[in-house]
Amino acid sequence: MIDVWYSSPFPPTVCTQPILFICEFCFKYMNSAYMAKSHQDKCQRKHPPGDEIYRDGSISIFEVDGRKNKLYCSNLCLLAKMFLDQKTLFYDVEPFLFYIMTERDHNGYHFIGYFSKEKSSTMSYNVSCILILPVFQKKGYGKYLIDFSYLLTRTEKKVGTPEKPLSLCGIRSYQSYWKYALYRYFLNDVNTHKSIEDISTDTGIIMDDVITTLARNNILVHDGHHYTLVIDENKMKRELEKVYNTGRLYVNADNLKWTPFGLNQERLARIINPFKE
Repeated sequence: MIDVWYSSPFPPTVCTQPILFICEFCFKYMNSAYMAKSHQDKCQRKHPPGDEIYRDGSISIFEVDGRKNKLYCSNLCLLAKMFLDQKTLFYDVEPFLFYIMTERDHNGYHFIGYFSKEKSSTMSYNVSCILILPVFQKKGYGKYLIDFSYLLTRTEKKVGTPEKPLSLCGIRSYQSYWKYALYRYFLNDVNTHKSIEDISTDTGIIMDDVITTLARNNILVHDGHHYTLVIDENKMKRELEKVYNTGRLYVNADNLKWTPFGLNQERLARIINPFKE
């Protein structure tokens, strides 16, 4: 049982009940233990719909198209609203892709969290909404999903940023992620002559976020005439070592099996009309 933080616009017949029952596999919501048990016995779904695009040990991530799985995604958004104050998307899920993070065991793929993003963003947003269930928070899963979102961005050969405004928790998570992502980047390729644009392209982090992160951590400094990068390798190694000692998870790019959504659409168009220029 999980205590919720905010109200969510479930139908009146459901939201007036003191306890809401939700299937962890299909997100169907019910207002009684009897209905939940009956559904549990009949529910055939043991993993999210869509494609499993990433697997690392017991962790799997599925890509779910909001247009093809509207009910599943709408129910997921109603669930998310109970833990996100600024969540506004509930039913208009068709323009979005949902990336569902699960932990696999012999009973199925158990929901940990997710993020959504627009299929086509004019603002370079690579995350529209992100949630880790409270019972899984403070275990590194949030930054794992953030890291995964930037892996997708780099695979698309783009740069990205989360949709604003961010919650206070979101701001802290992203500032921490950007800091350590850039630390890892510099330690893997110590080159103070690289431009901000180069760093942005290599990491997938949009230039504004790179600049503010470098300045906040005293890496990008102004000497009175021009800006320079001051890279303290020893400091970066010490701080990263503390993070590694916490057992934090990192995404393994080799485990991604994924074709960007836009490329899939282009291939489909060529199949339908292979002679179109």
